[in-house]
Parts: sequence; structure tokens; C-alpha cells
Amino acid sequence: MPLPTTAPARPRVRGVGVVLVAVYGILALAATGRSVVQITTKFDQAPLAYVLSAVAAVVYILATVSLVAPGAVWRRIAWATISFELAGVLIVGLLSLLDPELFPHDTVWSVFGRGYVFIPLVLPVLGLWWLAGHRRTGK
Repeated sequence: MPLPTTAPARPRVRGVGVVLVAVYGILALAATGRSVVQITTKFDQAPLAYVLSAVAAVVYILATVSLVAPGAVWRRIAWATISFELAGVLIVGLLSLLDPELFPHDTVWSVFGRGYVFIPLVLPVLGLWWLAGHRRTGK
């Protein structure tokens, strides 16, 4: 009688998901670096903008982790985080156009992420689309 074999565990994130996680990771690093420099060197010039950059950094870090971590709780955290990210990009993007004086210096989400080639606007849409498409399989 042959011994039972176990198939290697399949990674939770595959295909397009790997690219999505990689982009979130890169934005997490970029936003974290930007906000640390802004807050430590010139916080008094635009505190709201710099705090929003730090919030964006935390959101990107949490999104990156939640997309990779297994389990239903992390999946819900991914949905909440990426939804919050989309709302933030839309709200800050619109406010930065309507009232530029509110943000004398750019945040990661200013003008819908213009300083990051609009990736902050597109990424949460792709993230939510990816999560919705992988709802039943748990992948």
C-alpha cells in the first residue's frame, strides 16, 4: 500500500494577485518613506497633507499584509482597507482640486495620486475587483 502524499500548499495569492501585492508593497515603502521625511523635516508647513501621507502609508502596509495573510478575518480587513483607500483617494483627490489651499503640499492621494502616476486611483479599483473575483475560491 503506497503512503499517502500531500500536495504542497498552494499560495493564497497567485497570478495577477502577485502583481497586485507587489505594487501595494512598493507603494507602502514609497508612502512610508515620503511621510517620514515630510513629518520629520517640514511638518509645520503642511501638517494635514503630511498626516494624510502617513495614513496612506499605513493603509498600503495593511492592504499588502491583508492580501497575503490567510483567513477570513484578513480577507475582511483587505476589503475594509482597500475600500477606505478608494474613498480616501476620491475624497482627497476631489478636495485637492476644489480647494488647493487645503493641501499646500501634495499628499500621496492629492489630485487622485497624480504624483504617483495615478496608481493610487487605479490600485484600489483593481484590488476590490481582484477580491471580488476570488470570493468563492478563497485564493
